Amino acid sequence: MIEFEMTDSTPDTDTLVVAGRPYRSRLLVGTGKYRDLEQTRLAIEASGAEIVTIAVRRTNMGQNPGEPNILDVLPPERYTILPNTAGCYDVDTAVRTCRLARELLDGHNLVKLEVLGDERTLFPDVVATLQAAEILVKDGFDVMVYTNDDPIVAKRLEEIGCIAVMPLAAPIGSGLGIRNPLNIRTIVENARVPILVDAGVGTASDAAVAMELGCDGVLMNTAIAAARDPILMAGAMRKAIEAGREAYLAGRMPAKRFASASSPIEGLFF
Repeated sequence: MIEFEMTDSTPDTDTLVVAGRPYRSRLLVGTGKYRDLEQTRLAIEASGAEIVTIAVRRTNMGQNPGEPNILDVLPPERYTILPNTAGCYDVDTAVRTCRLARELLDGHNLVKLEVLGDERTLFPDVVATLQAAEILVKDGFDVMVYTNDDPIVAKRLEEIGCIAVMPLAAPIGSGLGIRNPLNIRTIVENARVPILVDAGVGTASDAAVAMELGCDGVLMNTAIAAARDPILMAGAMRKAIEAGREAYLAGRMPAKRFASASSPIEGLFF
């Protein structure tokens, strides 16, 4: 049985802090797989997200003049842009991609690092991820890092200096939900930096479970973009994140094997 600890936070004062900046929304969203930029804009607005991640190698952020620029619909003045290294399979490419993003965004140091090890599963290459994280942290980047759900690896990434650790719930784009909640809970319990579930969320209940486990936030893309109605799903995810967080703060009742009457049994009239 998983037990939940009470906290002193309340929904009115509760914020996610990333690189020293507070955010009211604990839902981070990606920008891939939408029908067009207009649908991207509308879905992200419906999600309430304040941090938006963009795959630098797959999306024009200004590196291709004359082509549609995603920053035109997601202006950095409104959103915190989180460049990511999606599609990188080695240390050098990942590091180079982060440095390109910093140039495109005028010195922006916040990045999401992912170094993949396999094209079929998109599981992270943990050894390469650790190596790239060390280089980027030393180079002054604020690194949020995608990894597997191994508590030892998560702690090591924190010790390297990553500002947030982002364990997968299930393979990227699978929609399978949280496959190993006990590992996620262990990562949360041992962490001194924000822990955000990244990859595998399929529907609103998955997001709520992640938050009830004590995660600081959830990053998702396909769960919204691949829904029949992405804008409606974005709103559902927003509510699920809020509900899951409030349930965690409230502290759930202990799970019991047998029934327990909800009304008092003392002082019966007959």
